[in-house]
Amino acid sequence: MWNYRKRLERDLARWRDAGWVTPAGETAIRAELAKGGRSLGLANSLAILAAILIGFAVMSFVGANWQEMPRILRLGLLFGALWASYALAGYLARRAMTGFSHAAILLGVSIFGASIMLISQMYHMGGNPPDAILLWAAGSLLAGAALLSNPALAFAMVLVAFWGGWEATDRGEVFWPFLGPWAIVSAAFYWRRWRPGLHLSGLALTGFVVLLGYHLNGGHAHGLVVAIGLAVCGVAIAGERLRPDLPGLWPGVLNYGLVICFAGLFALQFIEEPTLDIFTLLAVLALALTVAAIFWGLRTHNRGALWLGYVGFSFEILAIYSKTMGTLLNTSLFFLVAGLIVAGLAAMAYRLHAQGEAREAQP
Repeated sequence: MWNYRKRLERDLARWRDAGWVTPAGETAIRAELAKGGRSLGLANSLAILAAILIGFAVMSFVGANWQEMPRILRLGLLFGALWASYALAGYLARRAMTGFSHAAILLGVSIFGASIMLISQMYHMGGNPPDAILLWAAGSLLAGAALLSNPALAFAMVLVAFWGGWEATDRGEVFWPFLGPWAIVSAAFYWRRWRPGLHLSGLALTGFVVLLGYHLNGGHAHGLVVAIGLAVCGVAIAGERLRPDLPGLWPGVLNYGLVICFAGLFALQFIEEPTLDIFTLLAVLALALTVAAIFWGLRTHNRGALWLGYVGFSFEILAIYSKTMGTLLNTSLFFLVAGLIVAGLAAMAYRLHAQGEAREAQP
């Protein structure tokens, strides 16, 4: 939001000087911007954190005194606290205290999760423990969809990811059923047109794809992960050309593809045990990927790709140095060649930039 405000301030000045925005229009835009700035962002964030802490306090209190309470009192306390939280959320929503309303919904979701655990304990219910997490996620999803709460939907995705990770760890293999709940929560994000939630979905799916390399083919499927990452990048680049009407979609897809591809290359270099020749080739490919990400980020103003390229390049160099510091001659030669290649790419990028400015300056 802060970056958006700064960019809009700069654009308004430029549009005013170009005569594209009238003084009255500029005043109206600034008034609308100021109105949005009074959204109590810090207060809302603290309220959500407070709701999470209170939810854990309820769990701890009830758990500590669980055995001393009559069964009917236990159920009454849990269900009463649950519906009191949702009633408070409705009251706060009617008073236009949206952030506090979301916090109350999260409190209710937390109490719902505590109720699942404590009731299953009270009635000695057995079964698969991760199923309780999935049920909790379903309740959070239902609350988020019914009460139009994006934070509750985000919590549902976190629970789905935790459930999928738990199941995959217990089974020691790819847990394909994860994709079903993931798709349902992602559809809710899309229905709400909530971009941060879609990014959360992208992160969860990225983690799932990266872990394929550790579960398929006896834990040696990292090449498949690299191929999937490259395919995702290719789809994003093609999408920018074929569907330019979706500018907010393709940069994010590209960035997730870069993460997947780099994670696979990193595993091939440092988790597997390649020969020196293969290792050198993979290192060159990884560095080329990071440099390409930087170039693409500068060319398309994709800051995510730009910073992923910078971070990936630095991380790769440090990892290479750590792995090869026993052979300093080979290390120094590698860095020399890599430095010369990057210097040449920098010179090429500078010339392309200068040529572009020259074409724009021509009448």
